[in-house]
Amino acid sequence: MADFYPSIKEARAWYASADLAHDFEHVLRVLKIAMKIAQAEGADQDIVHAAALLHDSRGAMPSVDGGDRMGHHLASAEFAGEVLSQAGWEQAAIEKVQHCIRAHRFRHDGEQPETIEAKCVFDADKLDVLGAIGAARTIIFGSHKGQSFYSEPSAKFLETGKTEEDEAYSAYHEYLYKLSKIKDRLYTETGKALAVERDAFLHQYFERLRAESRGEA
Repeated sequence: MADFYPSIKEARAWYASADLAHDFEHVLRVLKIAMKIAQAEGADQDIVHAAALLHDSRGAMPSVDGGDRMGHHLASAEFAGEVLSQAGWEQAAIEKVQHCIRAHRFRHDGEQPETIEAKCVFDADKLDVLGAIGAARTIIFGSHKGQSFYSEPSAKFLETGKTEEDEAYSAYHEYLYKLSKIKDRLYTETGKALAVERDAFLHQYFERLRAESRGEA
């Protein structure tokens, strides 16, 4: 990857203060998966490489109320524009990278992945919340917000995805609300194929977590 810009060395500095769920190891995993998908899908690898390295570069740290990181895709896209402009990238290419970054979030009703490059980055980022790493990241992320790894979901939550007023939101809630739906939200055929085994493992893990937490196993 020595021929790509930005470099791994430069990108590492952007994540020096990141939490364990969004640290540079997460970024490197997303980069590797995104490049694998990009190659299989015929995407522009320069665009995918830059977007993967910059996608969580600003504002990805969790806050207790969730407010701080809600706009991290926008802040990261803006930062990407500054970085790539200083490096001499053409404006058209910068905008392609920024679209990838703005469209990588699961939880928002705004910009959706339209280009094959954006779809590669979206799928790679989402694959990192599946499988064994996905389970670990979900629990780590929840702990930063003071959440437990398991609490019993209410009937309201199971039906609507919204908690009762006094209901504790846990890693298991996050699995039901988001992670269990990831496989069916992916865009590329390559990403979908990679998701099958990871999704099956994640389902098995959280069902086991539920059973043990209830004293059923």
